[in-house]
Amino acid sequence: MENEFLPKIAMSIHAHPDDQEFTVAGTLAKWARLGCEVISVIITSGDSGSNDLQHGREYKSTLAVLREEEQRAANAVLGARETLFLRYPDGELEATVALRRDLTRLIRQYKPEAVVTGNLEAAFYGNEYINHPDHRAAAEAATYAVFPSAGTRLIFTDLLEAGYEPHNVKRLYIHGAEKSDTWIDISQDIQTKIEALRKHSSQLGDWDPEKMMREWAAEEGKEKEMAFAEAYKVMLLVKDEEQV
Repeated sequence: MENEFLPKIAMSIHAHPDDQEFTVAGTLAKWARLGCEVISVIITSGDSGSNDLQHGREYKSTLAVLREEEQRAANAVLGARETLFLRYPDGELEATVALRRDLTRLIRQYKPEAVVTGNLEAAFYGNEYINHPDHRAAAEAATYAVFPSAGTRLIFTDLLEAGYEPHNVKRLYIHGAEKSDTWIDISQDIQTKIEALRKHSSQLGDWDPEKMMREWAAEEGKEKEMAFAEAYKVMLLVKDEEQV
């Protein structure tokens, strides 16, 4: 188990507003509290996130604005330095070369030591939840932006010509993996995670997520005798002495 690494800069890459709050926000809050600069990248603006019969297609732009505001408020709670929206269509996300290029540009621009994203392999969780295809697309594009694209000089030469030099990410944190190998103790940060998630009121309605969030985090931490934890598979891509 390795849980001592504190990146100077970390980038969270997820498909929708609220994805990171449900999954990795405790880790981000902890890192930010300890001095890490957290960059939050949201690929869509969640503009399909409503089943209200009163709303049709014309509501999508209004909902996008609302959900971006909610995400900024959540990131303020977490202590994130910056919130970036790529504004790809919600519900139609694909792991295209164009998306990978956009993420590669951001990685080269901000130079995170750690990138946090989902599991590109996860299609089913138990027998009650089918992973959203946007989640898998975001995870796939993020993973392959981290490697090989961000660090390979002659991939996306247009980025090179624009001044975005290659950058090697040290560690890729993958949440939702079948077998975790790293646990982050979020016992001091679980309430911050919950308060950040509560900012997504358009999605939560009258439901209070505290009980479920605490149960999930307690279950994650149980194996390592942590009161609350978030678990990851971590790819160790660059040893410290090799980091550029």
